[in-house]
Amino acid sequence: MADAIVDSTTYQFVDRHGNTYASPAEGPTGERLVPASPYTDWRYWNGVLNIAMLRAEEALDEPAYGRFVTGNIAFAFDHYAHFEQRYDGSSKWDYPFAQRFLTEELDDCGAMGSSVLEVYRSDPQGRYKTYIDQCAQFMLEKQYRLGDGTFVRRFPPPWTVWTDDLYMSVSFLSRMGELSGNRRYFDEGTQQVIAFHKHLFDQEKGLMVHCYYAEADRPGVAFWGRANGWALLAQVDLLDRLPQDHPKRDTLLKLLQRHITGVARYQGPDGLWHQLLDKTDSFFETSCSAMFTYAVARSVSRGYIETRYGSIAWRGWEGVQSKIRSDGQVEGVCAGTGVSDDLVHYYRRPTPLNDIHGLGAVLLAGTEVLQLNYR
Repeated sequence: MADAIVDSTTYQFVDRHGNTYASPAEGPTGERLVPASPYTDWRYWNGVLNIAMLRAEEALDEPAYGRFVTGNIAFAFDHYAHFEQRYDGSSKWDYPFAQRFLTEELDDCGAMGSSVLEVYRSDPQGRYKTYIDQCAQFMLEKQYRLGDGTFVRRFPPPWTVWTDDLYMSVSFLSRMGELSGNRRYFDEGTQQVIAFHKHLFDQEKGLMVHCYYAEADRPGVAFWGRANGWALLAQVDLLDRLPQDHPKRDTLLKLLQRHITGVARYQGPDGLWHQLLDKTDSFFETSCSAMFTYAVARSVSRGYIETRYGSIAWRGWEGVQSKIRSDGQVEGVCAGTGVSDDLVHYYRRPTPLNDIHGLGAVLLAGTEVLQLNYR
């Protein structure tokens, strides 16, 4: 799977007619180019994939995976200014590298910022450090918050807490704390984990709801799989880096254990989890299954939860592996999904072949299970 990603990646741009260019400046006047490979753009899913490929490099001793990541980061830094200078105010989701130069929400900087931070450790370029510091400043000083400090989005509707954002913030904050040695980042990440559990965790279900509407003071209706996956990845990322003497470490461990035991109730007979975790008539979804597999395997290996939970990770990997085709493409990954009070919205989400939203999660799961000393 990792080889297929590397082999299909090109560091070029393409126009609407299929012509390719080494640099966007080479394109025809007035023609908007886009990266020829979806793996070289600047989206949160690219950040997760980058982090997963670095894990794969370490686990499989394959330098090509690390070169893939450093190449992606350098490619974006080399060329984003061309697009920034020509930005026409269109949707940032449709504009190349827009999230590199428009930092408005946690989606724009959290996961990609985390991958830049990882690259910076081995390639400490000044331009990378400048960007990392900008991400840190945004999260600590500019990101919208509720009165209790919880990170919140302006949309849709205004002042909605998305479970997804626990990863989009804490993945970066925990790494920034580790890099800088400044406990302020660990304290902020800890505050967010505790606050998200307060607003989003359903005690009866043992799961996080997809969102919380602050103005209405009520939760959303969907226990969406991938949202819970984001939250578990965030909690593991934080505990992996949190100082052993941090005063909230035991609290965070208990919250993680509660969430894992909740998720474990909903695993299906083939090791997979449903798109809507508590709805067995919803489809089995690959990305959340991979996220849960990774989080449980990592938690067992790091001692965050009892060893017996390793069987959940092994069964999860059996299920996830069944969704990887012989050519490395992945089936059953839900496309990008906004919050909704209409459950049919979640039931009917498309699952395009090899959807990039799930590739990083699948690689993380596989590399972690490889190292799981359970059986």
